[in-house]
Amino acid sequence: MLLFQVHMSSPLKPPYYAVIFTAQRAPGDQGYSAMADRMVELAATMPGYLGIESARGEDGLGITVSYWRSEADIAHWKKNAEHLVAQKLGKEKWYADFKLRIAKVEREYGWPEASG
Repeated sequence: MLLFQVHMSSPLKPPYYAVIFTAQRAPGDQGYSAMADRMVELAATMPGYLGIESARGEDGLGITVSYWRSEADIAHWKKNAEHLVAQKLGKEKWYADFKLRIAKVEREYGWPEASG
C-alpha cells in the first residue's frame, strides 16, 4: 500500500522552489504521525508556502516535496521553532536516513493543465 497526499493552495506557476525530502523511516510511530500532521498544518501558515506532495511506501521509504516562493521563505521555515523540534526528533528517532534537496523549478507541464 502506498500512502499519497497532496495539499496545494492553487496551481503553481514557475519559477518557484521545491524542497525534496527523501527519508527511510525507523520502525514504530513514536509520535511521528502526529508531528508530521502538525508540520503540514504549520508549513501552510508560513510566508511563501505554496503546497506539499507526499508519498510513503509500506517499507517506510518516503518522499515529501514542499513548494515555496523563494529560498528566503525556505530558510525562514527551516528556522521555525516547532520545525526545529521536529528536525531534532527526526534525526534522533524517526529516520534511519534522509536526504534533503532544494531545486528551482523553472518549467512545469502536464495534463490537463499544461504550462510553460
